[in-house]
Amino acid sequence: MQCTRKVTDGIYWVGANDRRLAKFENMFPIPRGVSYNSYVILDGKTALMDTADSSVAERFMENVAAVLDGRALDYLVVQHMEPDHCANIAAIIEKYPDVTVVGNAKTMQMIGQFYSGTKAKHTLLVKEGDKLPLGEHELTFVTAPMVHWPEVMVSYESKEKILFSADAFGTFGALNGALFDDEIFFDAIWMEDARRYYTNIVGKYGPQVQALLKKAAGIEIDMICPLHGPVWRSDLDLLLEKYDQWSRYEAEEDGVLLVYGSMYGNTENAVEVLAAEMVEQGMKNIKVYDASVTDCSYLIAEAFRYSRILVAAPTYNAGLFAPVEHFLNDMKALNLQNKKIALVENGSWAPMAGKHMKAIVETMKNMEIVEPVLTLKSAIQPAQTEDVKKLVEELLK
Repeated sequence: MQCTRKVTDGIYWVGANDRRLAKFENMFPIPRGVSYNSYVILDGKTALMDTADSSVAERFMENVAAVLDGRALDYLVVQHMEPDHCANIAAIIEKYPDVTVVGNAKTMQMIGQFYSGTKAKHTLLVKEGDKLPLGEHELTFVTAPMVHWPEVMVSYESKEKILFSADAFGTFGALNGALFDDEIFFDAIWMEDARRYYTNIVGKYGPQVQALLKKAAGIEIDMICPLHGPVWRSDLDLLLEKYDQWSRYEAEEDGVLLVYGSMYGNTENAVEVLAAEMVEQGMKNIKVYDASVTDCSYLIAEAFRYSRILVAAPTYNAGLFAPVEHFLNDMKALNLQNKKIALVENGSWAPMAGKHMKAIVETMKNMEIVEPVLTLKSAIQPAQTEDVKKLVEELLK
């Protein structure tokens, strides 16, 4: 049986949820699953906004057919060519052979790259500002390159004042029967997934997100329909504020993120000493993570969140302990910036971790490194108590 939700009179959600997938893009853990959102507009003409992942193809196709209820599908609007949203293009064309596939030049190129045997009888090439009248509803297309692929576009429906936002404003998490942001506890349950989704999937492209936000500021939006996660209709200011913060690489909270690697517990103990000293000096907002057991996507989300970071790692093969190196390189790759960072190295005979950590951090924008690097020889020593206090004092200034 189909499972659909009414978005407004004439617009329906026809997506599906996936709780079997362990890792999104085979990289990011999704313990709460993920939704693949797609929408049908019913008017004088009908339009399908994107498709869904192949894993939910049967449910998706059933939902589309149920909402159309025997009507022809006039348009398939392809906003984003990532396979979790476009995997059913061929199936839609086969079932509705007279459908017109709508996309920009890069979209059409990618359809050929992904699905070389797929040929639509009708295509409509669109560009920035082009409009598609459906009857009372009308779509205006807005390009959003590198949010987070080069072909991405979003669509504004003027009658309902809806922004169909592609992957922008999405989040991890299956919908569990709910669809709208006012049907869930977003701050308590969903915010962590929204932050982790943005920072890891879109985080590198802050300037491009800022460009899209500027375009969005010029239109009246009552609802945002993303391709993952809840539909926003009540607290849009919260979502837009978070995207503005994240895309400007502005910390959400004044606090300290401590990330460490430790082979035998000595570096971990030093981090415990440092965390206790931070509390003694008045810092209440502290998070501590072991990079060896915490997936890096969670560490990246927290790095975006907090204003200060302390990274501690042992030397390994004259280099840097691999899980910590992965974290720092991910920070660099995702364009993280505007942080104050302290470094702690450990090495029993030739400490080198600090040198390698600094080399990575120094390539990043607006990163203030607390000097000097705190060096441990095997384990933290009582004689280093003052060094600990000074390092924490400098980090918390």
